[in-house]
Amino acid sequence: MTSGNFDPADFDLDSPVLQPAIADSAMTSGNYPYEKRLKRSRYEERLLGLQAELVKVLAWLQQADERLVVLFEGRDAAGKGGTIRVVRQYLNPRHARIVALPKPSDRERGQWYFQRYADNLPTVGEMVLFDRSWYNRGVVEPVMGFCSREQTETFLAEAPHFEHMLKRDGIRLFKFWLNIGQEMQLKRFHDRRHDPLKSWKISPVDLKSIAMWDDFSHARDRMITATHTAESPWTIVRSNDKRRARLNVIRHLLANIPYAGKDEAAIGEIDPNVLGQGSNLLD
Repeated sequence: MTSGNFDPADFDLDSPVLQPAIADSAMTSGNYPYEKRLKRSRYEERLLGLQAELVKVLAWLQQADERLVVLFEGRDAAGKGGTIRVVRQYLNPRHARIVALPKPSDRERGQWYFQRYADNLPTVGEMVLFDRSWYNRGVVEPVMGFCSREQTETFLAEAPHFEHMLKRDGIRLFKFWLNIGQEMQLKRFHDRRHDPLKSWKISPVDLKSIAMWDDFSHARDRMITATHTAESPWTIVRSNDKRRARLNVIRHLLANIPYAGKDEAAIGEIDPNVLGQGSNLLD
C-alpha cells in the first residue's frame, strides 16, 4: 500500500485484510524517515527536561510582559491535541490557555473572519495554544465546502497581514503544521474507533476526509505557499512518531524564545529529519 494510490471510498476501517498492511506501512508512510518509534523511556526522560524549560518560559512571559501564540494545524489524527497537552501539562492553566473553537455561530459568521480568533489572543504574561486556528479557512473549510472560493482567496491574501499586525504589536507567533502519512492516519482512525476512551475523536467529517486526501494535500500546499513568510514562517513537523514530533516541537519553541535561565543541554538538538521550515518536509 502506497500513500495516495488506493481508493478510500471503499475502505473499511475494520477490514482484517487491510489492517495488517496499514500497520506495517504506517510508520514510514509520507516519507517518514524512521521505521520505529522513539523508545518510551528515552522519550519520557527527555520530555521532563523540556517541560521544566517550558515552566521557565511561562515565568519569563509574566516577568517580561510578553505574549505568546502557538498554533497547531494538520490533518485529522496528526497529533495536535496530544502535542498541546504535553506542552501545557505542567503550566499554570490561568496563564497558558488552550483555544479550540467550535464551528462559528450565526453571529460570528457575520463578523470579520479573524474577529473570533482575535478575541482569544493573549494578554501580557499569557501563552495561548490554538488547536486549529484561523487556518481552518485555508484547508478544512474549502475542501469540505464550508466556504466559497472567493472567501478562501481573500483569506490567503489577508492572513499574512493579520499576522504582521500581531507581530508588530509584540506577540510572539509560532505556526506548526503536523504532517502524517496516509497509512498512519488510517491506522489512528482505526485505533480511535476501537478505543472507548477515544472514540469521540472520530466523526463523520473525519471519515469523509479519507476519500479527500489529495484535495487536502493540494489545499495544504497552496496555503503554506501563500502564508509562509520570513516574519511568520510555517514549521513543518513529521509526526508519524508522536514522541519525536512532540520533543522537536518543544525544542523549536525553546530555541526561539529568549527566556531567562535557558538550559541548552536540556533542550538538546532539533532533528532536521523531523522538523524544518517551509515545505521541505511535506509528503
